[in-house]
Amino acid sequence: MCELLGMSANVPTDICFSFTGLMQRGGGTGPHKDGWGIAFYEGKGLRTFHDPAPSVDSKIARLIAEYPIKSCTVISHIRQANVGNISLENTHPFSRELWGRQWCFAHNGQLDPVLFSWPLNYYQPVGTTDSEYAFCWLLGEIRHHFPTPPDTMDALIQFVHARCETLRALGVFNMLLSESTHLFTYCTSKLSWITRRSPFGEARLSDCEIAVNFEAVTTPNDIVTVIATEPLTNNEHWNRYKTGEMVIFIEGIPVRHLHSLT
Repeated sequence: MCELLGMSANVPTDICFSFTGLMQRGGGTGPHKDGWGIAFYEGKGLRTFHDPAPSVDSKIARLIAEYPIKSCTVISHIRQANVGNISLENTHPFSRELWGRQWCFAHNGQLDPVLFSWPLNYYQPVGTTDSEYAFCWLLGEIRHHFPTPPDTMDALIQFVHARCETLRALGVFNMLLSESTHLFTYCTSKLSWITRRSPFGEARLSDCEIAVNFEAVTTPNDIVTVIATEPLTNNEHWNRYKTGEMVIFIEGIPVRHLHSLT
C-alpha cells in the first residue's frame, strides 16, 4: 500500500519536518519505493513535484525537505505500486481543473478492476492506475451534479462523502482531495490526523533522529493540521479515523465530520 501526507494551516507553512519523516518510508524505513509526489497550493496556483524514484534517494525529495515552500494546503504521496507500472505519469498526486480551480487528489489502497468499466464523461486518465481512474470518475461525478460551484459547501461535502462510500465498496479507498481551501480526507483502513496549536511543544519523528520545537518557529495564532497514513511522530497523540469517516479541514480546523451509515 502507499502512504499519504496532507497539511491544512491558517497561515502559509512549510511541511519540511513532516515530509522529512515521510520520505524515509519511500524505500528506507518503508517499502513505498515506486515514486512520490507533492503538491502545494499557492493562491490559485498549484506547485507540484513528481519523481518515479524512491523518495529516500531522490534529490528532488531532499530539496522539498530542505527548502521551506510555504502553503496553507499540501497533498503528498509515496507509492508502492500495485496497479500500473512505475512511471512518472503514475505518480500521485493527480490534478484536474473544475470551476476554474485546480483540484488535487491522492489515493492509498487498491480497488476492484471493475472500476475500469465505469464510464468517464469528462476526465480521462493519463496513466494506468486505479487511483487516477477513480479521481477522474469522482471529479466527473462532481462536475455532472454541480456544473457550477454550489451556493454552500454542505451539499458538495455530503455528495463527495457518498461517492467515496461508493468507491470504498470496491476495496481500500483512503484519499486526500482539495480545491485549495477545503481539504477533504476520507478513510477506509488507515489514516490519522493531528492539530498543532498554541501552546506548541516538541515533536520527534519516528523514522529518523529529528526533532523540532514548534514554539520556536510559530506564533500563538498558528493552527496547523497534518494528516498521514501512519503517525509521523512518536511523542504526540494522533487521532485515528474510523472506516467510512470523512473529515474536512479549512485553515487547519476540522470543520466537518461525516461517518459511514453502514
